[in-house]
Amino acid sequence: MTSLSGKRLLLGLTGGIAAYKAAELARLFVKAGMDVRVVMTAAACRFITPVTMQALSGQTVYTDLWDARVRDNMAHIELSRDRDLILVAPASADFMAKLANGLADDLLSTLCLARQSLLAVAPAMNVQMWENAAMRRNVALLREDGIAVMGPGAGDQACGETGMGRMLEPEDLFAAVAVLLGPKLLRGRKVLVTAGPTYEPIDTVRGITNQSSGKMGYAVAQAALEAGAEVTLVSGPTALAAPLGAVRVDVRSARDMHEAVMARAMASDIFISVAAVADYHVVDAKAHKIKRGSGNLAIELAPNPDILATVAALKKPPFCVGFAAETENLRVNAQAKRKRKKIPLLAANLAQETFGRDDNALTLIDDQGEHELQRAAKIVIARQLIAHVAGMLKSS
Repeated sequence: MTSLSGKRLLLGLTGGIAAYKAAELARLFVKAGMDVRVVMTAAACRFITPVTMQALSGQTVYTDLWDARVRDNMAHIELSRDRDLILVAPASADFMAKLANGLADDLLSTLCLARQSLLAVAPAMNVQMWENAAMRRNVALLREDGIAVMGPGAGDQACGETGMGRMLEPEDLFAAVAVLLGPKLLRGRKVLVTAGPTYEPIDTVRGITNQSSGKMGYAVAQAALEAGAEVTLVSGPTALAAPLGAVRVDVRSARDMHEAVMARAMASDIFISVAAVADYHVVDAKAHKIKRGSGNLAIELAPNPDILATVAALKKPPFCVGFAAETENLRVNAQAKRKRKKIPLLAANLAQETFGRDDNALTLIDDQGEHELQRAAKIVIARQLIAHVAGMLKSS
């Protein structure tokens, strides 16, 4: 079960090499439990066949404005009336120009003009086309009209050039649609999330860190976005891409993270401390590489600031959620940590069962007791956590 389960999508394809990504996109939506109806332009059929999209969506694919199979021959009306969202991916420069100026000369453009549902486009074009002044004006018009413009991204293009204009990857578009259609349990809330490990230098080439991948924190940020929150993600060193729509602040050490969090905590409604922050830093980190010697090397460590406890101790703190990654005595240690930090909610798990993995299991501990979140993908667990936070805020 996902936040998109039962939602009805009309997926529109226009002409462009990125049409091949629409196949994977359709598969992701169907897997999430969505009802996916596909409409293709004549140009789109030059790049990928309706047969492919029919096999993936499990439904008839429509291409003709005059399709007699549709009631009253009004495909441009009937095909979109029961949809929650129309997503055009890829959306070519030509198609976006039509939308911006109210032109309708084929099935897809006509049903977009006659829609009652939300409309989103995922631009896909050459970098020069994207940067063209006319294109910029069209994009501005689309946004003014309330049409969600998802992307584009930057990178290598089929023409051999590099730059903005690539259609977002299917996983990114899936996440963006989840944000658009998901229940807005945290609408209007500002959420501050920490994620990943910290790195404490010993010298210029060595340091102390941990095995945190950042995946759980990034999933929490994604789930908060889906819930309608304004999200700032303070991240230690990871190889992950920030969720689309989150403001990312990159930090390295625990003290860097402390500074970044304290600069933003008072302006936040919710603080979710997921990062695996180092408890200690090296007192005298060297500005050069320490050469190997024949004897032992002694390193003095000093405690880092306790970020969560500091935020929770503010005069008017945000709603604080802590994470406890334990290796033994999970519940005892987690309960003690929640009382020590004086926070309303703590999420506990076993470090050896979560670091680096794509799934997780959590025990949520609050004043009402313990609440088990059974092992599932981290994004699923993150959504359950956000729902629990929203419930606590509503009842407070």
